[in-house]
Amino acid sequence: MSADWHPTACILCECNCGIVVQTDGGHLAKIRGDKDHPTSRGYTCNKALRLDHYQNNPSRLTSPLRRRPDGSYQEIDWDTAVTEIAAGFKRIAETYGGNKIFYYGGGGQGNHLGGAYSSAFLKPLGSRYRSNALAQEKTGEYWVDAHFYGGHTRGEFEHAEVSVFVGKNPWMSQSFPRARTVLNEIAKDPARSMIVIDPVLTDTAKMADFHLRVKPGADAWCLAALAAVLVQENICDEAFLADHVDGADVVRDVLRTVPIDDYAKHSGVDNELLRAVARRIAAADSVSVFEDLGVQQAPNSTLCSYLDKLLWILTGSFAKRGGQHLHSTFAPLFSPGGVGRSPVTGSPIIAGLVPSNVVPQEILTNHPDRFRAMIVESSNPAHSIADSQACRAAFESLELLVVIDVAMTETARLAHYVLPAASQFEKAEATFFNLEFPHNTFHLRHPLFEPLPGTLPEPEIWARLVRALGIVSDDDLRPLREAAEQGRDAYTQAFLTELGANPALGKVLPYALYETLGPTLPDNLKGAAALWGLAQKAAITYPDAVRRAGHADGNALFDAILNTRSGVTFSVHEYADDFALISHPDHKIRLEMPEMLDEIRALRNTRPGLTTPEFPIVLSAGERRAFTANDIIRDPAWRKRDTDGALRVSVEDAEALGLVDGGRARITTAAGSAEARVEISATMQPGHAALPNGYGLDFVDTDGAVRVPGVAPNELTSAEWRDAYAGTPWHKHVPARIENAQSDLATASA
Repeated sequence: MSADWHPTACILCECNCGIVVQTDGGHLAKIRGDKDHPTSRGYTCNKALRLDHYQNNPSRLTSPLRRRPDGSYQEIDWDTAVTEIAAGFKRIAETYGGNKIFYYGGGGQGNHLGGAYSSAFLKPLGSRYRSNALAQEKTGEYWVDAHFYGGHTRGEFEHAEVSVFVGKNPWMSQSFPRARTVLNEIAKDPARSMIVIDPVLTDTAKMADFHLRVKPGADAWCLAALAAVLVQENICDEAFLADHVDGADVVRDVLRTVPIDDYAKHSGVDNELLRAVARRIAAADSVSVFEDLGVQQAPNSTLCSYLDKLLWILTGSFAKRGGQHLHSTFAPLFSPGGVGRSPVTGSPIIAGLVPSNVVPQEILTNHPDRFRAMIVESSNPAHSIADSQACRAAFESLELLVVIDVAMTETARLAHYVLPAASQFEKAEATFFNLEFPHNTFHLRHPLFEPLPGTLPEPEIWARLVRALGIVSDDDLRPLREAAEQGRDAYTQAFLTELGANPALGKVLPYALYETLGPTLPDNLKGAAALWGLAQKAAITYPDAVRRAGHADGNALFDAILNTRSGVTFSVHEYADDFALISHPDHKIRLEMPEMLDEIRALRNTRPGLTTPEFPIVLSAGERRAFTANDIIRDPAWRKRDTDGALRVSVEDAEALGLVDGGRARITTAAGSAEARVEISATMQPGHAALPNGYGLDFVDTDGAVRVPGVAPNELTSAEWRDAYAGTPWHKHVPARIENAQSDLATASA
């Protein structure tokens, strides 16, 4: 085993905490938190310590695969795969138009550099429609954010007097730096408060000062009532609203009509407790709010995003220590621009993303504008999109499906070609979840191992596909190659000159960087070439903040990124900068959204709950637990407990249904049926059950045996259950019926 500790990062959630590892052959032998990482500062949760199960997955792909007519696969060489795939997509573009080529993915939780190069292949073909996991979660919030202030906000929980978590359990799902440490600090400080709005008694809720235990799907009534208390009791920050907010009067007029007591009752929350929470928020010097999948994948999700932001805007908790902040970004997670429409269903395209739930409908049709070909990169939509059966049928109907991944996923099993990627520890890699304020960081991870024989890093895969299209010649790239050898300043000047003189380079920009600047980078960092352009943009967009972080210009920032193994702070803002980051010309928050105000009014005439006598229980499909990590770790051996993903049910439901702890239950929805082990838990309300995410993945063990532990949640969900505005799925609110499977077995045996 190597005695050296090598800096890298965890890849299992958006925090990407810095870790240091000792290696032994191809294994991550020892793992601990990296104290030199500027954000996580030595922190890590239990999941990072099991990362060798990802790196040494027995199901790793080691050769390009081509599907035979009988559905089996044959290994082919890289040149054959690249030539045939490029020709196939070129044929689709020439026959039907490039906009019939659909792209899904762009990277997993820690795997973003490959996606940065995809546009160099897709743009020349004319492909413009795409989607990824963010379209299942964040697009409703993005739409509200874009209207309010034009950017994403994040709470400064480390210093917040009051922290509010809406449908969020950060003890398990993390999502902000040093989450468990910060939660413990809040819980121990009598001057600070933690508020949780969640139907489940989560780990975080157990620590909270206030737990608003709403009924499943009733969050909108609860949040509307909280905002209404702020208005009706005249405890808003009037000076902040007058100076920094447009449209506040219209919003207050609507909130004055909200029947608070009735909404508290509808939501299942005690009226006095609800009012006490609103008063605590109003009295605080600083408030930070985090909404997550508990509301973002449930009914009224976009409305909830609007309402929970009112809590900190109406109380003026912005641009101050411990409040909510806009922040710099090193690379955009979303495409800017307004709302478009998908070609077949006319569904809203927010932030450049087609709603994941409509993807099968955009394929399974005779519509002339249907998607006919698809590239999937580091994603598994056949497992993660609602209604897996429809996804499988849609993907099988495509004329061409190519999957780039490290393992044979459920989606890869449907592909015409599968291209094996290097793992996240075998290449230069980074994430673009840079969401903090006032200090924001970026971490380029150096490879720990050589790529597994037969695999390639995604930047090289995309580069080979671009070369096969023959769009850019060596003559086009020669001036940039020569300039790169002369140093950063010469390259900068040559880049600007050549880009102006040769418009074709603009379509393949990441490829041009990879082919010219990439070979001059050290330590197998060729794939980091695309970061040069992002560093230039960051220095231009946030000049003062980048200089405060110690970087004179974009080239200095890029060199710091290359040379700082534990990550670099790329921007340092001052609190007053928050207002300058608002994109509206007057730098004010625009609070009035007519659609959302209409939805608030409509709550008066509706009630929570979409269950029926046939399906009386709300199933949360995809709960985050201690040993869940989306699809990135397929080897079930990484789980120390809950190995088969138990169905959690309430004590009351278990008694009524005759369920026993450790027994078996059948879950049935309008979309499908499955069987799971039962865990009876006081954390669940009557009428509410939960299955974890990340289960139901097929896994081929070293002995060749195929195992599928647990339930694949999207065998039970429907693509029709989605938000009216953003199209985000209602995975956390699936009407279901639960029955004792053991009694069925006993009856059958008798």
